[in-house]
Amino acid sequence: MAITDLAELISSMSARLDPEPYVWITGDVAPAGCTPVVTVEEAEGTTWVVPEPQARAAGAAHDFRSARITLEVHSSLEAVGLTAAFARALADVGISANVVAGFHHDHIFVPWDRRDDALRALEALQASG
Repeated sequence: MAITDLAELISSMSARLDPEPYVWITGDVAPAGCTPVVTVEEAEGTTWVVPEPQARAAGAAHDFRSARITLEVHSSLEAVGLTAAFARALADVGISANVVAGFHHDHIFVPWDRRDDALRALEALQASG
């Protein structure tokens, strides 16, 4: 069952760090051999977030080498405050957060070289909840 209570969301939001780096690419067609974990349609073109090795193998121009952190709590799409809470926790330690909400979980893309700092900040937030 999806959770809406902010205190419950924070106290049970186990953060899982994906060990693989991801990159962001854009264009009209996804490069062959790339399996996106995120797709966003915009007026200027489509953005895909793909595993870095796939982008490199396809020779695709890419940007923002990032780590994906998944919050393992089933947050309701109508829950209020969770994104603000973890964005603040990351901002307080100088880490950008690019957030994608799936049906079951929130996925936070952070700079690859700050992934461990981000995980610690999220774990501290969970412990404080």
